[in-house]
Amino acid sequence: MALVAGSVTEGGDPAPARVPELRAAVRTLADIDMQPEELLTHLHDVIRRSRTDTSAHDVAVSCLYAVYDPVTANCSLACAGHPAPTVIAPDGAMTAVDLPAGVPLGRARAKVETADIRLRKGSVLLLHTHAARPPDSDTKTDGLKVPEGVVEPESSLTDTCRAALEALVTAGAPRQLCVLAARTRTLDSTDVATWNLPADPAAVSAARKHVTAKMSTWGLEGATPTTVLIASELVTNAIRHAQPPVRLRLIRCATGLTCEVTDGSTTSPHLRRARTFDESGRGLFIVAQLTQRWGTRHHPQGKTIWAEHSFQADEPMEEEGQAPGVGLA
Repeated sequence: MALVAGSVTEGGDPAPARVPELRAAVRTLADIDMQPEELLTHLHDVIRRSRTDTSAHDVAVSCLYAVYDPVTANCSLACAGHPAPTVIAPDGAMTAVDLPAGVPLGRARAKVETADIRLRKGSVLLLHTHAARPPDSDTKTDGLKVPEGVVEPESSLTDTCRAALEALVTAGAPRQLCVLAARTRTLDSTDVATWNLPADPAAVSAARKHVTAKMSTWGLEGATPTTVLIASELVTNAIRHAQPPVRLRLIRCATGLTCEVTDGSTTSPHLRRARTFDESGRGLFIVAQLTQRWGTRHHPQGKTIWAEHSFQADEPMEEEGQAPGVGLA
């Protein structure tokens, strides 16, 4: 789950006309599964290339990008000229993430500040926009933070956002302030299955057996053939074209499954259309036809190819406490 907050000003005033382009750029980069710091670096390049007139040099863009993993409960954050988010623990205790604001995007290239934190189940991550400063300002951000004690423990996300908005406005926040609250969930260990596989073609058969047995345990026999085919194609690609270690992981949620295969190679796979008499090249094409989404996530140890297979597409999972425009569970 990716969360993003940003502010755009031109000459010190809000610049809403420039927001759609940047929002589209962030969504596009997020779909590529980039690490937070890498995404902000590419967003910096987008802003630099968009400066086609002199007025654009007065534009100040701040951005905070966070990615939360419900399997590990780890949250990776990167910041460029933006205030750090606030974490509200289940007991109501509030702490600001130790993440320096850094330099706004579009200026001279600078190191993007990053942090990795572990969030307890039921914690709330609170992000807000702010008034980014013009280029000639010595102040990088407005420094506003949500004060302690303004959010009651067990508050709904809607009430949390309202309380944070009122507190920030009272402290002098800009009228265009927006707040985003997200309550963390973690997947139970029984909903995640992981297997380490040898880099041997025989491992494909073992992977099929592992998946079949786990699907039976989960009571998902009807989805077994499709899931087995997806897993076997991804494992085959990893063994043939990548390098060890190879790891297969299944993640079960309310509406479907995510199948992941991790290997030690950083080479990105690409979808190709095999010709009639080609003996290979159909693996990812088959996966793409059987799944709703698939992609590649890079990390220091290699990469992970993931594929989402929905078996209840007409029954979207409810998001407890969600209020349009103000919060996300």
